[in-house]
Amino acid sequence: MRTLTIATRFNGPPNSGNGGYVCGLLAREIDGPAEAALRIPPPLDKPLSLSRDGARVLMHDGETLVGEAKPTTLDLKAASAPSLAQARDAAKRYAGLRHAFSTCFVCGAARAQHDGLDIFTGKVSDRDMVACTWTPAADLADADGRVAPEFIHAALDCPGYWALPRAGEVIAVLARFSVSIDGPRPHVGEDLIVAAWPLSSDGRKHKAASALYDAHGAVLARAEALWIELKEPPPR
Repeated sequence: MRTLTIATRFNGPPNSGNGGYVCGLLAREIDGPAEAALRIPPPLDKPLSLSRDGARVLMHDGETLVGEAKPTTLDLKAASAPSLAQARDAAKRYAGLRHAFSTCFVCGAARAQHDGLDIFTGKVSDRDMVACTWTPAADLADADGRVAPEFIHAALDCPGYWALPRAGEVIAVLARFSVSIDGPRPHVGEDLIVAAWPLSSDGRKHKAASALYDAHGAVLARAEALWIELKEPPPR
């Protein structure tokens, strides 16, 4: 068992960790595609324990289970990528310049530039898809100069919310996240494309898919997410 701390920088809602980033911390302990689930809002700036139970990886806050991850098979087929030009154009229509989690590490427009990921996905013309470009900054690199896995997970997270039919009107949080990193992880400084599209909705449960592509449209990573619509806004 070892401990880790989710720094305040990596928030989603103001007082808890970004779901994709935290799922990525769990999934990086799994060899291959992983399904991660969050059980409570991940707390910030406090030691959390990571342990194993067979193939599962568990994250606890004391005795409370925060989240878990396990190996999975992701059969999701990625949609064809928009072009760089289409993704740049789509970002102009980002609907989240003001939203409930405006300081989110991934999609919060109220943060200082490059303090977060600055992933602002907007509607792609003539497609049921949102997209934007992304150029990962140097502070997201691992020792090999490639984007660390947890930041790839984070980048695939919020676009799924913005692809939902009522994004911006309802508040939803990530509950389950299945991710497959399919190719070599990109180097920081590369021009990438992030896109997401809705899959299904059933009451307060919504599913969305997202993908990360290189500048030529080759798939680098795929994700399928379950979002839960909150009955009431979270406490601030």
